Amino acid sequence: MDNNVNILECVKAIYKAIDDKKGENISVIDVRKISPLADYFILATADNIQQMKAIRDNVEEAMMAYKTYAKSVEGDNNSTWILIDYKDIVVNIFNRESRTFYNLDKLWSDGADITESCK
Repeated sequence: MDNNVNILECVKAIYKAIDDKKGENISVIDVRKISPLADYFILATADNIQQMKAIRDNVEEAMMAYKTYAKSVEGDNNSTWILIDYKDIVVNIFNRESRTFYNLDKLWSDGADITESCK
């Protein structure tokens, strides 16, 4: 992520982009103190693949406003989980079953939940 970009502003923009497309159970976890992988993990649930793709597209559009582009995007038209890697921010969009199965909320529970401050 560009050093001139405020990472917390980006996190809030991603939260809004997910919420605008009716993503559910959005969690924003600050993992800076517990993981070298990223600074923030954002988790969200979608009802179906169309909604997952709409959320992905809206997140990518929101980040373009910051001239920030994904390092990688994982997941295709048959996926139950889309991952968007912005290096410092990792966005995970799941269908309900995958969100429950992978339970990343529990895996990263040692991180600080900052969801409320992103609304």
